[in-house]
Order: sequence, then structure tokens, then C-alpha cells
Amino acid sequence: MAVSDSRELVIEATPDEIMDVLFDIEALPEWSSVHQKVEVLERDAQGHPSKSRQVVKIVGVSDDQVLAYTVHDDGVSWKLVSAKQQRAQDARYTLTPDGDSTRLRFDLSVDLTVPVPGFLVKKGAKGLMDTATKGLRKRVLEVKKGG
Repeated sequence: MAVSDSRELVIEATPDEIMDVLFDIEALPEWSSVHQKVEVLERDAQGHPSKSRQVVKIVGVSDDQVLAYTVHDDGVSWKLVSAKQQRAQDARYTLTPDGDSTRLRFDLSVDLTVPVPGFLVKKGAKGLMDTATKGLRKRVLEVKKGG
């Protein structure tokens, strides 16, 4: 069952400040309750993560996934390399400067391998989208303030 969603919000930070938080994927478990463990497997020439292994738990279902990242001029995206509970996962953050702030768009598409009741899919998707947008915004502002 494939699920897709997208969200937009404004973060009172520069695109570079947001990208710094997005590239610090090893810190994900500190601000994302979904992420149990994150390990960078490979880095690109600039030192940005290019492949990671993540243990995630969403609505009681655990998954061990490997993701491959692509850095874009206006953000970052990733694709699923392997997982136990997913056939596919595509996600992208797009950052657009907006005065002293940045307009962030997050797009996510996940194709699960096992049938999951619709209400659990909706609950899991809402939690993921909230963490990927509101949770990211909170983390960026904390890092920006030095805390």
C-alpha cells in the first residue's frame, strides 16, 4: 500500500542553517521519536551523508532501512535502498529563501510491503509528517539558539 503526503511551513532560519540540521542525521534520535538508531554508512566528497542505516518504529512497527541521499541546490532527497517493511520510500526537502526565513516543503511517498489497517497508516503518516516539518522546525530553532 503506497502512501504519499506533502507539507509546507516557514522556518525562521536560513536554508544553510536548516541543511546543517538535515545533514546531522546521527542526531535524529534526539528529536524524532520515530528514529531508534541512525548510522552513517557513506559520506560524499563534502562530508554529507550519502547512505545511512536507520532503525525506525512507527505505530508499533519496527523497520531496519538503508537510505541513499542526494544533495540538491535547494535541499536534499533520499530513496530507499533496502528495508523489511517497505518496498519503496522517496522523500525530498525543498528549501526556498523567504526574506529572513525559509519556506520548507517536504514530500514523502512510502510503499509498505505488508497490509496495514488504514487508520494506522493515517496515524503513522501524520506522525511522520509532523516530525519531518514541525519537529525539524523546532530542532533548527534550538540549534540556532545554541541549545
